[in-house]
Amino acid sequence: MWPLDLYISIGPAVLGSIAMPAAGGELEAYRSLDPLLRAGIQFAGTVLVAMVVLGLLQNFGTQAISKSRRSPVISICLGLPSLLVVAGLAGTGYLIVDTSVGTFFGIPLVILGVTVLPAVIAIGFTALGRNAAAIVGRDRLWTGILVGGLIHGAAGLVFPATVAVAALAGALGIGASVRVLVGGVGAARPDDRTVPPANKI
Repeated sequence: MWPLDLYISIGPAVLGSIAMPAAGGELEAYRSLDPLLRAGIQFAGTVLVAMVVLGLLQNFGTQAISKSRRSPVISICLGLPSLLVVAGLAGTGYLIVDTSVGTFFGIPLVILGVTVLPAVIAIGFTALGRNAAAIVGRDRLWTGILVGGLIHGAAGLVFPATVAVAALAGALGIGASVRVLVGGVGAARPDDRTVPPANKI
């Protein structure tokens, strides 16, 4: 029982003040990098994660990209609250990971955030890249990955732009992923438009 008593005596405010500077220090360290280096890291990281995610989850990834391109507004509206929930759970897990309950609750929440957030951000950037590449007639998956990486890399030149673009891509990716998981909420299937109304139930 002594870890619980120690936690009560120290108080959550003190533990939070210890954990928050650590997270803030990592963020400030990344922000202090040279903009060109930061852009290169973001480009390479986005391309690598997108290749891994779309390689492991081929059907799911391509369906999520298609849904995000077909109805991006619906995906973003659904994705923003979902992104906030996942990020909030991951942040909570990071803050409590050094407490007495962190082993049971904090670590799974951190793993959830580390697994889900990069994957959905990569899906979102790939969808943005395919939309941009389609303008010049290069609507391919690999061009979407490269152009999406370029978009994230270019945003790395200005740190606030990195945060804004990553949030947009994350909302787009997680919203489309949720829609794929629940069967395409808010979007009609392509085969529905080919079935005559009289044959529908």
